[in-house]
Parts: sequence; C-alpha cells; structure tokens
Amino acid sequence: MAENWRSRIITEGVQRTPNRAMLRAVGFGDEDFNKPIVGVASAHSTITPCNMGIAALASRAEAGIRAAGGMPQLFGTITVSDGISMGTEGMKYSLVSRDVIADSIETACNAQSMDGVLAIGGCDKNMPGAMIAMARMNIPAIFVYGGTIKPGHWQGQDLTVVSAFEAVGQFSAGKMDEATLHAIEHHACPGAGSCGGMFTANTMSSAFEAMGMSLMYSSTMTAEDAEKADNTELAGKVLVEAIRKNIRPRDIITRKSIENALSVIMAIGGSTNAVLHFLAIAHSAEVPLTIDDFETIRQRVPVLCDLKPSGKYVTADLHRAGGIPQVMKMLLNAGLLHGDCLTITGETIAERLRDVPDTPDPNQDVIRPFDKPLYATGHLTILKGNLASEGAVAKISGVKNPQITGPARVFDSEEACLDAILAGKINPGDVIVIRYEGPVGGPGMREMLAPTSAIIGAGLGDSVGLITDGRFSGGTYGMVVGHVAPEAAVGGTIALVEEGDSITIDAHQRLLQLNVSEEELAARRAKWQPPAPRYTRGVLAKYAKLVSSSSLGAVTDRFV
Repeated sequence: MAENWRSRIITEGVQRTPNRAMLRAVGFGDEDFNKPIVGVASAHSTITPCNMGIAALASRAEAGIRAAGGMPQLFGTITVSDGISMGTEGMKYSLVSRDVIADSIETACNAQSMDGVLAIGGCDKNMPGAMIAMARMNIPAIFVYGGTIKPGHWQGQDLTVVSAFEAVGQFSAGKMDEATLHAIEHHACPGAGSCGGMFTANTMSSAFEAMGMSLMYSSTMTAEDAEKADNTELAGKVLVEAIRKNIRPRDIITRKSIENALSVIMAIGGSTNAVLHFLAIAHSAEVPLTIDDFETIRQRVPVLCDLKPSGKYVTADLHRAGGIPQVMKMLLNAGLLHGDCLTITGETIAERLRDVPDTPDPNQDVIRPFDKPLYATGHLTILKGNLASEGAVAKISGVKNPQITGPARVFDSEEACLDAILAGKINPGDVIVIRYEGPVGGPGMREMLAPTSAIIGAGLGDSVGLITDGRFSGGTYGMVVGHVAPEAAVGGTIALVEEGDSITIDAHQRLLQLNVSEEELAARRAKWQPPAPRYTRGVLAKYAKLVSSSSLGAVTDRFV
C-alpha cells in the first residue's frame, strides 16, 4: 500500500513543497494538509440509467467528507451497461470492465497516496470492481450503491428490463402482438437506477451491505429517492471516522464476513454472477474461498425472498418490507450469520442489527417467515461431472424439476443459438450448448440473457436445458448452467460435444455429464485443435492472455 499524503508531508517537510503547490491549485489551504485525503471514485456516466444519477451522489459524498474533516478528491472510473450491450460483440467488454475498474481505482488511489476511498457504482461490474480494488489496497474504504431503478408499469404489472427481453421471445413465438412488445419496451425502464429485480447489481449491493462494507439499508434504496442522497453523505462521514480509527477493508472482508454475504445471497435469491465476483474479491483480500464453499452454504440457507427474475417482487418492494437488515436478522437468529463480524462503522453485525425486528411484518409477503421459506435450501448450486471437472453454476429457482437428459444442440456463439431459438428450431427436451464464450474464448465471458429470455418467452423454460462456458445475467432463470470450466477454448470437455450427444443436467445429484464413453472422448480430444484468438490487439487480447478460469473468479492477477 502506498504511504499516505499526510504522513509524507509531515515527515518530509520542505521536500514536499512541489506537491503542496499542486494541491493548492485544486483548493487546498494550509489547514487542509493535516486532513485525511479521501478519494471519491465516481462511476458516473450518462450511457446507462444505472449510473446517470451518480454525479449528484458524488457531490453529496464530498459534502459528507468535508463536514467530517476530510479533504475529498473526486476522480472517475468507467462503466459498461450490460443491458445495452447484451447480445452484441460489445458484451465481451462487460466482465473485462470489472478488472479495468479495479485497476483504475487502485492506480488513482495509490498514485496519489490517498488516505481512504469512497466508491460509488451502479452497473453490475462497478461493484465487484471497486471491492476488488479496496481489498487489494487495504486503505479505509466504503462502497455506496447508486441505487435501484423504480419498477416500470404496464397493465397492472411491474416491469424490469428483463420484461423486454422476455417479450422478444413471446413475440417471436407468436404469443404477443407488436403493439404490446413496444408498450413493454417504452415502460420497462422509467428512470435512473440499476435493474430493478434481484439481478446482479442488487445482488452485489446487498452482499456488500451484509459483508459490512456498505451502510445498512443502503443496498435496496431507489436511485431517485432523497434517502439515497442523504445516505451517501452519511457514508462520507462514516468513512472519515473509519480513517481516524484505522478500520481497513481486510479488517472487514474476512472468511466469516464473506460467508455472511454468501448466506444473504442465497436468502434473497441472488445472481449467479455473485459466485464469480466473490471468488475474485476473496482472491484480492487473500481470503481462502473455493467454488465448493458456495454449495456448503447453499445447503444450509433457505431462500426467503420472493423476488424477480423468477419471483414476484422487485428490490424496491424488498426495501419497504425491511430490506437486507430484516433478512440478516432472521439469519442471525437462526445461527446462519456471524454476528461478531466488524462493519465499516466500527460496530459488529450483531450490534447493527440490535433494533431490527426478529420477524418480518406479517402484512407483506416479499420476505417469507423463516419457517415458511420460498425454497428450503439455496438456489445457486455447483454442478460437476465430466463436462465440468472444475465446476459449473446452476440457478434452480423457478424451475419445477431441475433435471433433464436430452440431445445436445451445439452452438459456437450466442448469436447462432439465439437465431435458432427465434426461428423455432429448439424443441422440448433439447439441451442447448453455447461454447467458446468463456473468459479466454469469448474473450470476456458474455452473459446469455438474450437466449435464456427467448427460451422463457417461447414457453420452453421448464423443458429445455442450456449449458455454457459463458455467464448468465442476474435476470436469467430456468434450467440453465453457466461458468462451465474448463472452458472450450482451453480444451474443456464442452469443446468435444457433438450435435445429438446425450447430456444430463441433474441439480439434485449436482451432476453435469456428457453421456459419451471415455474412449470416444479421448478420440475426439486427439483431433481437437484450439481456435485462433479472436482478438490479437487491445484490451480483449490482453485479457485473454491474463485471465484465470471462471472456477477461480476469472481474475487477471493470479500469477502463482
């Protein structure tokens, strides 16, 4: 970690005159050199509704930092809108952006020797990107979520962006007219904020609150409500106090606090992407965590919240029902949360939850009573077998019977698969294989929201399986398995599947199996040749050279 400005200025005195001269130009007075210098990492962007309200929040964060006696220094980082780039070549940059964000925050903070950092993010990768940087640097830090979008409305239904994707499938299957399709498009996203269901953005914000790196209740606030701005200013004040107390991310991000986060992810029905991101965060914090640990937690934690994509409600409804603290208090009472974990306020989880009711309000059904859960065990299960010796991730919420054995329908890209679905060429009982979309092969591990939504829209969600070495959006549900590792581009068994092969997906047995003899697989492997890299210059080429397996979090700094 770089030495902070304050200590360098005090110990080196006159040698730091040029540094002080530069800082005077940006507003420092004599008394300000004795204050902690606090970075405000803003992911503001007008390219996406998720991040378009962040500039105003950054100003409130600066005000909070100043009021608490710190000197805020604002800098920017990037964002990629998954929803806008979904289904295009541009989506290959989405996961890549997580590591670009982490690298940019680390670079700015360490280059300028900041005493702490407050990061504000909205879209999916802003959050894990910021947390990876915080864990790497280990300077006092707090994460502020830009807020969830309010639901859209059409004919008495709450809408999210996934409603638009599913409408495409319904329209293509002849189950929706064009006027309704356009109406859903016009009403799905009414304003600022991240996708409204328990998709990846809301999953990660909730997990960071549970981990203690964000303020309680902050993860489910809507972007446009005044409480979000007020909470952001409070976060600035809390961070300055954490700097004075020397509370650092690795004091908070521990094995026990990560288990808390994963338990909450299971309880709220969170995104498959959380597996990938928490493996990466744990790696940065040097906390031991494997893909199998998710399965251990899944088996003991029930799904308590009835939230989209497979459920009924949106995240704003969860906030009104008591938010993440209500879920955490129920888990704590059941012995499923470590109450002694530290939070950014300096209090423990148990202390922060002291005044939260033991049971949810009986006049709502967003959060189920602990003894009447939506599902008795968690919804994210780790499958293994000859198709995924390193593991794969299945999201089984909303699936009547999460097992299927059927003929493989093989596609070497997302686009080819989507064309087949929309053309009505996929039949009940098929198992779709989308490969060469992994971290190396894509490169970038695109999300398959367009094909999975088209499957749901066509009414095939319970009768068609899909496996991929790519990822899924947090908005995906159905009989789908992602993060298959090893991936096709490095010679994983998924590269050897042929059209018509029998494949078994069995979440009950935690099995992902290609029903082909070992002799036949050996013969196919002897003939297989790795594909030529799709990119040989630029960030995607660099990423493909550096990125680890998805079973290790798809990190880019794993060199030993």
